[in-house]
Amino acid sequence: MVAVRHLDTSAVAWQRQGLIPGYAPELGQEAAQVGSGYAVDLSRDFVFPTYREMGVARAMGVDMVGYMSTHKASWHGGLYDPVKSRLAPIQAVVAGSVLHAVGWAHGQKLSGLPAEKQGVAVSYFGDGASSQGDVHEAMNFAAVMKAPVVFFTQNNGWAISVPTERQVAGGSVAARAAGYGIPALQIDGNDVVAVVRAMRTALAHCRAGYGPMVIEAMTYRRGPHSTSDDPGRYRTLDSESADAGTDPILMLRDRLLAEGLADEAFFAAALESAKVEEEQVRAGVGALAARPGSEMFDFVFQESTPALTGQARRWREESEHV
Repeated sequence: MVAVRHLDTSAVAWQRQGLIPGYAPELGQEAAQVGSGYAVDLSRDFVFPTYREMGVARAMGVDMVGYMSTHKASWHGGLYDPVKSRLAPIQAVVAGSVLHAVGWAHGQKLSGLPAEKQGVAVSYFGDGASSQGDVHEAMNFAAVMKAPVVFFTQNNGWAISVPTERQVAGGSVAARAAGYGIPALQIDGNDVVAVVRAMRTALAHCRAGYGPMVIEAMTYRRGPHSTSDDPGRYRTLDSESADAGTDPILMLRDRLLAEGLADEAFFAAALESAKVEEEQVRAGVGALAARPGSEMFDFVFQESTPALTGQARRWREESEHV
């Protein structure tokens, strides 16, 4: 969690320094992301992120240079291998990956494998995204077809500049699950232990063949929506302090100290390791070169059409004469 926070806050600085053009911070959401990503079975599950799941990717062991390449606009979706890492390409469309997750999960149902051997799809989205029609369609289809998918909502209190109570009827995303016949858990998203337990419960539910489950992790977006956002235009520093709750890293630190599982030397080592990792990722991102222009033709269809093949050939011929 310390590594994720240090990389996250550093990425904001990178944007200010011109290393990357934009970034969506996750300050305050480390427990929700690391705890849920930690519980995923990398041998069979598949995760469908939004543009703010760096902590999930880090917990799953995804190459951080490949992940952060998206924020440099080197390649949409990242330069990591989605199939090998079990993390789908980064999705910038709000709620866009929710239906993708349900489709993949339904594919597991059609695979013929016993339920206990099927993979589970994990779909991430925020409280703001929950108001999109795609989420309704995804939950309804998943419930009807009993697709093994965990809908993981990080309710961070804000849909950009709109507070949850002004755009989520009833104030709870988890409460909506009942309308689809889906069980749901609303948890303290700042408590990483609670997140891990909830995620394992949901994954076990899906593996037992009972269909989807919803988790709503109640947390708080302590920073801006993105590096182009100014939260001071819609909330005050006093309101941030009052509404943010307990810092997830401090909560875990206190727990480890109270249970005698860590000491000050451990925390110092964790921070030093985080600093070293950040420097390595920064160097890797800074060294990324522009992607070949031919990629605009290579990643359109699984099998190229005759028209696209012709366009690619003409583009390459013209490029050789420039």
